[in-house]
Amino acid sequence: MVDTDRREAMFYTPIDESKVRCELCNHYCTILDGKTGICGVRINEGGRLYSMVYGKVAATGIDPVEKKPLYHFHPGTSTYSISTVGCNFRCRNCQNYEISQMPRDQNRIFGEGLPPEEVVEAAKRYRCESISYTYTEPTIFYEYAYDTARIASREGLKNIFVTNGYISADALKTIKPYLHAANIDLKSFSDSFYRENCGARLQPVLDNIRLHRELGIWVEVTTLIIPTMNDSEDELRSIAGFIKSVGEEIPWHVSQFYPMYRLLDLPRTPVSTLKMARRIGLEAGLRYVYVGNVPGDEGENTYCYNCGERLIRRFGYEILENKIGDSRCPKCGAEIDGVEI
Repeated sequence: MVDTDRREAMFYTPIDESKVRCELCNHYCTILDGKTGICGVRINEGGRLYSMVYGKVAATGIDPVEKKPLYHFHPGTSTYSISTVGCNFRCRNCQNYEISQMPRDQNRIFGEGLPPEEVVEAAKRYRCESISYTYTEPTIFYEYAYDTARIASREGLKNIFVTNGYISADALKTIKPYLHAANIDLKSFSDSFYRENCGARLQPVLDNIRLHRELGIWVEVTTLIIPTMNDSEDELRSIAGFIKSVGEEIPWHVSQFYPMYRLLDLPRTPVSTLKMARRIGLEAGLRYVYVGNVPGDEGENTYCYNCGERLIRRFGYEILENKIGDSRCPKCGAEIDGVEI
């Protein structure tokens, strides 16, 4: 018997009486009766696939949109953040492992009941301009996010995915009318890194970054730079070059690693490495490269790619000054990329 609060999943195909193929993300799990997929939150019950986390919120928050991080999407506004437990990756350095890896590590699922309508109501009550599906991987609670995003769009709110970029193309195209922005992790430019550290593959993430942009979803990319694992100049050049090939206007956030979860034996990323990465990104032709997790660094600011004028001055997630008017640099008139920037 299926729990009454479970919701039949979208994007799956029955294979036979005991197997289904989940088509929500690029793992394309084959799931036996009574079992879950890699994410641990989608279960096959008698040949039907169900989400076990629909409406079960594990964390909520009111965040500056800059925390996602999105620096070119409605800067200076608040976003209402939600997540459930579960993830389709198993990153050894996950900073939210208590909830993202709960189904795998603790074999349990929890969450407070919060229907989509109440999520939207809360976002409006706290005067947020958007809802962010974040903290864990939003793809794995897709049905919940999809229903919430549709209601939010009708109410004039924007929707944001903070994602590992492993969603299937069909699922992304389906939610596209209601998805306005995404920050996508590009964790490495090495397939072996993805396989060994995340339990995934690189190519689907690259394909998804391209697809998001092609669909007209505002994209920013984040790379957490981990000492000895993805911090070589060659790899950083490869990442920057790939982003440039998709769009020079895509902001690249290079963030500082600190020991977490199962990756405790490496040091915090030197600020000098982050500055090197920023230099590499700018030399590759990217218009906007940001240093993350280092409050007060000049790399937090937005500069005009044409004349070098400092346009937005930040400290952490707070905007201290914004000179941009009508999306243009006040000094040279260059158009600054973004949405309501």
